[in-house]
Amino acid sequence: MSRHLLQAALLLLVMHAGAADLPANPPAEVRTAIFAGGCFWCVEADFEKLPGVIGAESGYTGGSTVNPTYEQVSSGRTGHAEAVRVRYDPRQLSYPQLLEYFWRHIDPTVKDRQFCDVGRQYRSAIFWQNDAERKAAESSRDVLLASGRLPRIETEIVAASAFYPAEEYHQDYYKKNPIRYAYYRQACGRDQRVRQIWESAEPLNPPRRAAP
Repeated sequence: MSRHLLQAALLLLVMHAGAADLPANPPAEVRTAIFAGGCFWCVEADFEKLPGVIGAESGYTGGSTVNPTYEQVSSGRTGHAEAVRVRYDPRQLSYPQLLEYFWRHIDPTVKDRQFCDVGRQYRSAIFWQNDAERKAAESSRDVLLASGRLPRIETEIVAASAFYPAEEYHQDYYKKNPIRYAYYRQACGRDQRVRQIWESAEPLNPPRRAAP
């Protein structure tokens, strides 16, 4: 085979391999939403189970230090929260539905802590990125308060600021270290407390019907 034919064959193989990695029907638009709910390993794992979520990224936001490290944030001195930036397909999932899912995977009744993790870096928060998100977040909080389901809501609703991705070893931690992650989650009592708060609650935002 001549060199030119060999190069052409290799190019076709590379193009075919690259095409195989692409989703069959990529979303026309991808949106993001930012939430803090204590340990970002757990929040990331929870959101990545939700249909319509493309992926979730652990990181730090809401503080003053530029490019903070995990050690700096965990000290509680930077003002950052452990947070997750969710990428989702708006054709499958609305922002109000993301809010509904978020509420039901945290404990909104406590301030500056979540489950066994205590400190401002573990606060729960919704970081809105535009006025529509702010209104939706405030509305979902007000509906929840009016329902009488919770005695109070300490979850903050604040404007988004710079989001700094966490170190690579934190990303998809629940996949990379499943045994350690499962032990931590069980020991922290996260799922037990979530069930205690939400098990019998009615949905705030029923799922949208698929278009006929």
